[in-house]
Amino acid sequence: MSLRLPDKWLWDFWLTRDGPDYHVFYLQAPRSLGDPDLRHWNVSIGHAVSQNLHDWQVLSDALHPSLEETWDDYTTWTGSVVQHEGLWYLFYTGGSRAERGLVQRIGLATSDDLIHWEKHAANPLIVADPRWYELLDTNLWHDHAWRDPWVFRHPGRGDFHAFITARANHGPADGRGVIGHARSDDLIHWEVLSPLTRPGEFGHLEVPQLTCIRGRCYLLFCATAAVHSAARRRRTPLEPVTGTHYMIGDDPLGPFHSLTDECLVGDEIGSLYAGKLAPGPEGGWLFLASRMFAPDGTFVGELSDPFPVTLDRAGALAVNWRAELSDD
Repeated sequence: MSLRLPDKWLWDFWLTRDGPDYHVFYLQAPRSLGDPDLRHWNVSIGHAVSQNLHDWQVLSDALHPSLEETWDDYTTWTGSVVQHEGLWYLFYTGGSRAERGLVQRIGLATSDDLIHWEKHAANPLIVADPRWYELLDTNLWHDHAWRDPWVFRHPGRGDFHAFITARANHGPADGRGVIGHARSDDLIHWEVLSPLTRPGEFGHLEVPQLTCIRGRCYLLFCATAAVHSAARRRRTPLEPVTGTHYMIGDDPLGPFHSLTDECLVGDEIGSLYAGKLAPGPEGGWLFLASRMFAPDGTFVGELSDPFPVTLDRAGALAVNWRAELSDD
C-alpha cells in the first residue's frame, strides 16, 4: 500500500538506497491545518524505510526548521541525499521568517547512520549567483527560486554536481525556469555555474532528478499547468497538464533535449507530482510520485506505490500509471 501518514500530509520526496533498504525523505505537515496551502509554511522533513517500495516503516523525523533566527528558521524544503566516504549528506532548501520564506538557499546536514542528522555550521552552502540567476523580484515572480537540489557524483569525473530549481535572469518572466548548476570537489565548497538548460518553456522546473539508464541520462523535473509559458503554449498544441517531464542526454551534465512535448506522467487535475525513478528491488525501473489531488479536488498528500517503467529502443520512457492508480 502507499505511504500515508494518518496525521500528516506528505508531498515532495527523495530516495536513497543503503544495501537492501530504500530510505525515503519527504516533506510533511499536519493535516490538522485544514488548508493544504498552509503546508509549505508548517513543514518538516520526515523519513521512512522499505525493502520493496510498498511497505514502509516510519522513522524519526530527519530535519525541522531551526529554532533560532537564521536562514532556515521557517522552512526546510526539498533536497536529496548522497553518500561519500562513509558519511551521508542531505542537501535541503531553507527559507527564513525574516524574508517570509521568499528567498531560497541550499544547506547541508550530515549523518553516519541516515537517522541522526546534524546541520552544517557553514550553512547555507549554495546560494544563487546573480550573474546567471534571477534574485527576488515580486514584479517578475512570486519567489526567489533556488531550491530542490539534486546532488550526485559524476561517474567519469569524480566531482559532485547539484541540479537546482532556478530562474534565469533574462527573458519573458513566465519562461525563465531553468535547471541551475553548481559543482564541488568535497560537497562543502561549491561553485555556482551557468544553467544546464535554456529558459523559455516554464516558469520553473521543480524537483529535478538525474538518473542514468543503459548509457542514457534522464533529467526529470515537474511543472504545474499554470507555469507553462505563453511561448510553449504557442509552440505546441498540447493542453498544459500538471506532472513530471523528462529530458535526455548522453552525459550526466548534458546537453539535454526532449524526445516529446508529452508529459511523462501528468493530467489536468494534478493526480501525481514530484515523480522519481528508482531501481526496483528485483531489477528493472520503477516510478514513484506524491499523490496530490483526487478527482474531486481534495488534496491527498501521500506517496504512491511504484509504477512499472518501460524504455523503447530510442530511449523514450513510459509509465503505466493510470490503470494502476485507478485500482487503488
